[in-house]
Amino acid sequence: MRVQDGFEEKIIQIKRVSKKTKGGNKIGFTALAVVGDKAGKIGTGMAKALDVTTAIAKALSKARRNVVTVHISDNTIPHEVLESFGASMVKMMPAPRGSGIIAGGAVRDVLSLCGVRDVSAKMLGSNNKNGAVMCTINALKRLETKA
Repeated sequence: MRVQDGFEEKIIQIKRVSKKTKGGNKIGFTALAVVGDKAGKIGTGMAKALDVTTAIAKALSKARRNVVTVHISDNTIPHEVLESFGASMVKMMPAPRGSGIIAGGAVRDVLSLCGVRDVSAKMLGSNNKNGAVMCTINALKRLETKA
């Protein structure tokens, strides 16, 4: 994890992809990145390139452009939320102080970069990392304050 201009960066996934062409296989890479300031701002980006470093740089650039603000109250989320994105579904529930982030994989990374410290989350349906990240961010965008 790196910190740059107030945002922490986390690379969630790097995949090697190939495409059949007339002259042979064309190999490239995709990168899925998340940036957050641990104070309620989170963004995600996915990019493709011919080499890993370019794919990561492009994904981080897209993530910085797609930053959204999230309502966090008392280190947890204000209410329960169920959100789906494609075949992925995530259910997030507020947790008592000190319980930590009870979530797995990409959902845990997104919640920690957002600044949520106490939450219980369950990933349902597909376990695709891109779907999990998008689903979690959409769920966080739907949160409203207690008032």
